[in-house]
Amino acid sequence: MAKLIGIAFKAKSEAPMETAEAARIEVESGLSGDYSGKLFKKRQVTVLSKEAWEAACAELGESLDWTTRRANLFVEGLPSLANSKGQRLRIGGALLEITEETEPCYRMDEARRGLREALSRDWRGGVCCRVVESGDVALGDAAELIAAEAAA
Repeated sequence: MAKLIGIAFKAKSEAPMETAEAARIEVESGLSGDYSGKLFKKRQVTVLSKEAWEAACAELGESLDWTTRRANLFVEGLPSLANSKGQRLRIGGALLEITEETEPCYRMDEARRGLREALSRDWRGGVCCRVVESGDVALGDAAELIAAEAAA
């Protein structure tokens, strides 16, 4: 069973990531405490899979903390998120719609040279989501990918 294994947010642009054991996700503002959810409606919440993150780290030959990616939610056990645009993701009480691949930015190479390139393959950098239904999330919550046809 897929599950949520990490929650992180940044209070403002360029701020360090802060982790939490539980959080609220809102349609209007994204993940509580994260500045970007109010600004970017198509990327209110970012989701990274443990499997994709580990593949990128293996390519670099180094283990890095998942918050280096600066994603909001870290999930384990989901099938690949590659080409998942339009699908929905139920995590805890929240429902998210995948709007696009998260494009790795220059900050990844600031953290570790080569990380941006390692994340650029097969959607390893994760996905951007808009919030469809508000809800609470906590570490250990189930995560389920719902096909676009089933979500309609």
